Amino acid sequence: MNPNQPNLATKIEPLRIGPVVVDPPVLQAPMAGFTNYAFRQIVREFGGAGLLATEMVCARGFAWLDDHDLEHPDRLWGVRDEPRPLAVQIWDNNPDTLARVGARLAHEYRVSVVDINFGCPVRDVSEKAQSGSYLLRFPERIGAIVARVVQACAPTPVTAKIRLGCTREEIRAIEIAQVVEAAGAAALTVHGRVAQDYFKGHADWDQIAAVKPHLQRMPLIGNGDLDSADKVVYALRHYGVDGAMIARAALGRPWLFRQVRAAIRGEPVPPEPSLDEQREILLRHFRLVLQRFGDERGTMLMRKYACCYAQGRPGARHFRTAIAQAGTPDKFDAIVERHFPREP
Repeated sequence: MNPNQPNLATKIEPLRIGPVVVDPPVLQAPMAGFTNYAFRQIVREFGGAGLLATEMVCARGFAWLDDHDLEHPDRLWGVRDEPRPLAVQIWDNNPDTLARVGARLAHEYRVSVVDINFGCPVRDVSEKAQSGSYLLRFPERIGAIVARVVQACAPTPVTAKIRLGCTREEIRAIEIAQVVEAAGAAALTVHGRVAQDYFKGHADWDQIAAVKPHLQRMPLIGNGDLDSADKVVYALRHYGVDGAMIARAALGRPWLFRQVRAAIRGEPVPPEPSLDEQREILLRHFRLVLQRFGDERGTMLMRKYACCYAQGRPGARHFRTAIAQAGTPDKFDAIVERHFPREP
């Protein structure tokens, strides 16, 4: 991607996913272990994300908890009551299980969008559970899953997220996109890497763009390497996508969505928050996690978020080493204060 000065004459329109209007057409990606309620709340406070999403939820695990009258997964923390629009992403390889869980999310939780993951390359999901990106080898199976979930969730829109393929020698995004559209999906997100890449190398936006001419009605959302407002605007204006999904870049910079919204509107892009502001954002995030998970588990869970906030800063390596040892809120706070010193 080459985010040169974008063509300002090209107006960026809101994205429509069935009845859901995504304005601006910028989506927060579902990321396992990260995009829980606390993170979504921080993003929401900054504004700028047209559609937020949960962590991906294992449909089989949800169904098991349901069958045993147990509390639904932690990954659905906050979903019932938080503002809409909101998407929940689910994964499995069984159409009936996915349809059952999708229907619960659509009709009981009343989520705005049910998204199906066909892109996760992590071995436990792809190879061991034969789900996520594993299913990219079987377009007909993907079509059967999407059609079953669409039927079960109606009128709530169902979307899908894929990668370009399993390997670089097996790019199947166009074929799978057509199958997903024919099965009734309301939108498709394409991540510009293959499963083999995991998160290495660069997203291939030309391959994402190649999907668009083969779609009749379904919006296309692009995902991969969007780590600045300029890059998001460039992607929307130059690659023919209807929406842009931001993933890892926002984990330590939840204000990125606010910057993107300003750029889309042609307004001055807000600067990066000061060091004082970043420290307070991190600590606010920490308090939300503690409220849900308690001191010990909450501190442990927050370590990985803290590393994201420190990424790219001087001393980030020392910070990561220190924060990995934090076992209590007091120790966590002390390490943050030391590495995010207060400005005079």
